[in-house]
Amino acid sequence: MTPLAPIIWRAMTPDDLDATQDLAAHIHTDYPESHEVFTQRLTVAPEGCHVLASPNGLEGYMISHPWQGTITPALNTLLPPLPAHPDRWYIHDLALSEAARGQGFAQQAITLAEQAARARKLARLTLVSTRHALRFWYKQGFEPETIPPAEHTILASYDPEAQLLSRALSP
Repeated sequence: MTPLAPIIWRAMTPDDLDATQDLAAHIHTDYPESHEVFTQRLTVAPEGCHVLASPNGLEGYMISHPWQGTITPALNTLLPPLPAHPDRWYIHDLALSEAARGQGFAQQAITLAEQAARARKLARLTLVSTRHALRFWYKQGFEPETIPPAEHTILASYDPEAQLLSRALSP
């Protein structure tokens, strides 16, 4: 009997974009983003874009990139040019299919984001958490970050309970 191929995180490629967007549309029904958003993130920060590949297709993805400060992009918007001197690594999205949840794959993706941050000599991970994921991110050691008033409008583009969360890289 041939052993099953493992489920692994690997670098995202342009060929993964359609399947990634299909998975995003299935998982994030309340948070739609355009194909251009996914394409741009992969183009500007390929080292932060990964897919969870299984023999059956994609089971998850992570999109992340270097960033500076606490003003984050609104949902479904293209990034301005990435900062020349980032101070953090921003996890734009981490999504897993129902079948892939609870198996440690999210922690593996966070480790990939930490590795990308360390490669840039950045000491913080930051993200916007929607109301559905707050408990998960708190368990990962993320805490609310103080934000300027302008940021509240941007966070509301996700949902009324969205929060900017950050944490120092794990040792």
